[in-house]
Amino acid sequence: MKLDGSTWGASANTLRAFALGLCYSAAEYCAPVWSHSAHTSQVDVQLNSTMRLISGTLCSTSLPWLPVLSNIEPALRRKAATYKLVEKIVKHDSWPVQPDILSPPLLPLTSRKPLWLDLQPVDIKSRWRHNWKSAQVVNSHLVCDPTIRQPGFDLPRQQWSLLNLFCMEQGHCGACRRKWRLTDTDLCPCGETQTMSHIVESSPLTKLNGGGLSRLHSADEDAVLWLTNYGSRHAYEKKTDLYLRHRQTNACAICKCC
Repeated sequence: MKLDGSTWGASANTLRAFALGLCYSAAEYCAPVWSHSAHTSQVDVQLNSTMRLISGTLCSTSLPWLPVLSNIEPALRRKAATYKLVEKIVKHDSWPVQPDILSPPLLPLTSRKPLWLDLQPVDIKSRWRHNWKSAQVVNSHLVCDPTIRQPGFDLPRQQWSLLNLFCMEQGHCGACRRKWRLTDTDLCPCGETQTMSHIVESSPLTKLNGGGLSRLHSADEDAVLWLTNYGSRHAYEKKTDLYLRHRQTNACAICKCC
């Protein structure tokens, strides 16, 4: 059963609950054992795809943004889980694995990275905030605290997805559509290059008055109304474009001009 699309579907809160219960619980089972493997990136690829579904963003979205928008702790949670497991092992003298932690054996291969090589405790939220401040991602200034749910998290699917696309500056605008080779021009009807930030900040046809992108990210009443109106207009234009393309294709098939 499909839970979401680009303009419809369950709320971000519902999708997050499904992701944690079905995807993360299976993908990170026994994570302390394999979290130091060189192949963990293969798991991260699938989890990143899950976070894109929650946030309604595209594949070109910067990876540091995905945990922030999904309100799911980044891969640091695996290290915290490892440290928690080691603490439990140290407290139980009867467990056979305890000597391997307190007096670890020599490594047969230098390429191996067992869990006892890195047993420093980690504060996930503090490390996450530090990593976010040092991350070079678009519009990172919009988020002061990456560990909390961002404004608009409880919005309907269409508004939530649109909000994130504008914050990421990755969506259906002239510049992106030209980059994706869907159109030959990147110009806005006003004559300037149409980017996502241009649509919300400077285009006389669509701009959000009173703060532009920063106000849009706040998801206040006016921002939500703007997203609703823009989403309805964008959906209408998209349907009209598909209809015209369909008519042109049928006309070409009849007259065989192409």
